[in-house]
Amino acid sequence: MVNYPGNYLLLKMKTEKPKIPKLESINEIHRMLGLPGPKHPLVTLFDTRDELINLSRLPVSYVTTLYKISFIEKLGGKFRYGQGYYDFDEGSMVFTAPNQVVGSTSIYKGNEGYSLIFHQDFLQGFPLAAKIRQYGFFSYSSNEALHLSQQERATISAIFRIIEEELNSRIDDFSQEVVIAQIELLLTYAKRFYKRQFLTRYAATSDLLQQFEAVLKSHFQNHNPVNHGLLTVQRLADQLNYTPNYLSDMLRSLTGLSAQQHIHMQLIEKSKELLATTTLSVSEVAYQLGFEHPQSFSRLFKIKTQLSPAQFRSSIN
Repeated sequence: MVNYPGNYLLLKMKTEKPKIPKLESINEIHRMLGLPGPKHPLVTLFDTRDELINLSRLPVSYVTTLYKISFIEKLGGKFRYGQGYYDFDEGSMVFTAPNQVVGSTSIYKGNEGYSLIFHQDFLQGFPLAAKIRQYGFFSYSSNEALHLSQQERATISAIFRIIEEELNSRIDDFSQEVVIAQIELLLTYAKRFYKRQFLTRYAATSDLLQQFEAVLKSHFQNHNPVNHGLLTVQRLADQLNYTPNYLSDMLRSLTGLSAQQHIHMQLIEKSKELLATTTLSVSEVAYQLGFEHPQSFSRLFKIKTQLSPAQFRSSIN
């Protein structure tokens, strides 16, 4: 047995991060909030105007195995999202997927809105079970929340009220089908409204587009990919302080191309320059661009240009 000095043990206790609790069922969330058990074990809806519901009783930060869609009509306090606080505008929506870190409302007063929470098993047997993974906004961060207009709020609020009525009044053979249809409608509207947000918040999106282009250009002009490897969407997103999904969705709405497609365009342009102006072999060009395997570079080049690198070099000579 090793005897550590007291100061070391004290320092170790201070530096160790507390374990984030994991909530794995709807029942567990209801128990933590001091509520009766849910009418359906795989789905629940909280109306924050209900005096019995105090979401600040949840852990400050926690992980769930559940999907959560929050609609904030009015925020009386601060909402903890991950490791920080975020003051959401009235009429905002946030989407979280299983195994993401989420948080509770820290100051609970006068909040109005809904939180729909459901287990992925609730969707089994329905097309939405697979389709839900295609909605990129489930991986957006708090600063990428959906901000709704007055008319959009009314639309979203109406859908939540239908779900609330269905869950509270008549659980029968059709309830699951009705609720899932409303969830899918909710997600379709969210997709439409996010596209509107990308286009109408022009100043923010235009600035982000300029930053993205500057970082992309800098990578290929000022950095040596040999030392950094291939540029990834994750690395670009980290530099711009956005999530990869939000960055790609925003770029696609503005330019028609995802972040990965923009990276590929720059890779091909740089490779054409190297093939045309240097005597580097195709393998050396691949390594210069950060490819680990020359075959991967040649395959991408042919897909994008309909020519192999060697054929391209021959065509310009």
